Amino acid sequence: MVIGYDAKRVYKNKTGLGNYSRMLVGGVARNCPEAVCKLYSPDISGPFADFFSGFNNIETVQPSGLARLFPHLWRSYGIAARLTSDDVQIFHGLSHELPHFIPKKVKKVVTMHDLIVWRYPHLFPLFDRNVYRTKMRHSCKIADIVVAASEQTKRDLQEFLHVPEQKIRVVYQSCDPIFWQPVTDDAKRSVRERYNLPQQYIICVGTIEQRKNQVAVVEALAKLPEELHLVIVGGHRTDYYNTVCGTIKRLGLENRVHILDKALFADFPALYANAMMSMYVSEFEGFGIPVLESMCCDTPVITSNVSSIPEVGGEAALYVDPEDVDEIVAKAQQLYSDESLRQQLVEKGREQRKKFTESVITSQIVDLYKELVKVEN
Repeated sequence: MVIGYDAKRVYKNKTGLGNYSRMLVGGVARNCPEAVCKLYSPDISGPFADFFSGFNNIETVQPSGLARLFPHLWRSYGIAARLTSDDVQIFHGLSHELPHFIPKKVKKVVTMHDLIVWRYPHLFPLFDRNVYRTKMRHSCKIADIVVAASEQTKRDLQEFLHVPEQKIRVVYQSCDPIFWQPVTDDAKRSVRERYNLPQQYIICVGTIEQRKNQVAVVEALAKLPEELHLVIVGGHRTDYYNTVCGTIKRLGLENRVHILDKALFADFPALYANAMMSMYVSEFEGFGIPVLESMCCDTPVITSNVSSIPEVGGEAALYVDPEDVDEIVAKAQQLYSDESLRQQLVEKGREQRKKFTESVITSQIVDLYKELVKVEN
């Protein structure tokens, strides 16, 4: 079985879509050694350039000749010309899009993580919004199977893009392998010293943007005990970052809020593990990977009661209305003062996270591939 992948985000992307791409390709290669995985990417440099160096069944494919000068066009229109000569049987778009002109005999799979560009169009510039929507419509139309990252995304696919239910498969995602390894005391100590972390803190991981709702977390902190700090881990690409900083200043929390916008990804597990609790009160998610990361690091989590997030947290999280700061404060106070509750959530998290292991997720994907190849044959 030869599987082609759009590997745009495999080598450079440090956030959710990149983590998903690396997890899935690596998991398929490990759990299905007879498969050949071909990664189509115009650029294979970046922080994850050597991520698959230990695999014998993963190959990279790059543009040649003049196509190297037009990487975006090659991704959209040039990849398809290679698929027949590369003997690709299945092509999987890992992040919302499929190239044009894929040969009919090649089965097509696309993963749709969320439809936020439909639910929150105001968060996207007009040009980007139109481009994303056009690519997503095209991909869902030509795909043989659309993989939805959650039941919420499945519902959104049906509502906004009218994708037939029988064409959709819900397959959750896992998180990076580094989160599944125990965090040693030495690692926790080293990271605490490197980032000068406070003794007691809430961790909030995610890009600093309006949908992630960090302002509500900062406002909640102002009503919590002074010895409790907040560590926000995430980059910032929008003006919302200024809103967050303005809120911190207005509430006089400069000494209690610590923003780590350049933290090393390898340090994330220890950043979670050192925290008293994790808080992820996003307004909407297609999955909500920081909730899973928290559970993998034995960090009790407070999160939103909306969209897909309860699918991830199950009974292992405390849920709040993301728009109700007082409710966030109440849950945080409860968790802060009740050590037995924190331990109960940790134990439930250890059970809940078993649903999202790499082996569970990739075995479902491999079954899906085999189903398609069987249909083809």
